[in-house]
Amino acid sequence: MELEPLHRWDLTPKQAVALQRELRERLSPRPPAGLKVERVAGADISMSRGDVWAYGGIVVLDAGTLAPVAQSSAAVRLTFPYVPGLLSFRELPVLSEAWTRLEVRPDVLIFDGQGIAHPRRFGLACHGGLLFGVPSIGCAKSLLVGKHGPLGEERGSVADIVHDGEVVGRAVRTRRGVLPVYVSPGHMMDLPTAVELVLRMTSRYREPETTRHAHRLVNDVRRSARGES
Repeated sequence: MELEPLHRWDLTPKQAVALQRELRERLSPRPPAGLKVERVAGADISMSRGDVWAYGGIVVLDAGTLAPVAQSSAAVRLTFPYVPGLLSFRELPVLSEAWTRLEVRPDVLIFDGQGIAHPRRFGLACHGGLLFGVPSIGCAKSLLVGKHGPLGEERGSVADIVHDGEVVGRAVRTRRGVLPVYVSPGHMMDLPTAVELVLRMTSRYREPETTRHAHRLVNDVRRSARGES
C-alpha cells in the first residue's frame, strides 16, 4: 500500500501532544458514504521488555468467512519513549512499514488500542486511520479514560463509556460471561458501526479475529527474529 507522510516522527513528547490536538480536527466522525465492508484488517505490535526493536504486523481477513487473505510484517527500531497517551508515536512507525508491504487493501482497520476514548480524543486508531487513509476502529482490552455502567452477560450487550460528560466509546460483551472489550471510533467511523463490525469479526473468543491473527503474526515474527523457539 502507498503511504503519504502525515508528519515527521522525530518529535518530543510535548510536540507530540500538540500534534495530537492539531490532527484530531481532521478526523471524520462517520463512515464514507456507501461503505461496503468485504475485508477487515487487524494491526498489532510485539516487543520484548528492554528491547529497542518493535515488530509490527497487519492481517487482512475476509469479512464473511473470517479467513486471512493477506498479511505483512516489519521490524523497526524504536525511537520514541513509552509515554501513556502517546503510544501511537511509538507504534505507528513500525505499523507504517508493515502497511507499505501489504498487498491487499482493507476496507476497515481494527487497532488493538483506543480510538477517541483517549484523553485528547486521538488514540492509536485515530492516528493510524488518518495516516493510512482508511476507516478505523479502536478495540482495547482495558479502559484508558471514562467509566461505563453495567452491561448484560449476553453476547452483544453494551454500555456507553462516558468521559467528561461525552460518550467516547462502548464496552462490548463479545462472548457470554467474559470481560468486555472497549470499542471507540477512530477515523471515518461512528460508534454504532464500530460496535457492529467488532461483533461481526468476533467468533469464539473475547477479541475480534482481526486482533487475534495480528497478535499471532507479530509474536511469531518477534520470536523468529530473536531466534526463539
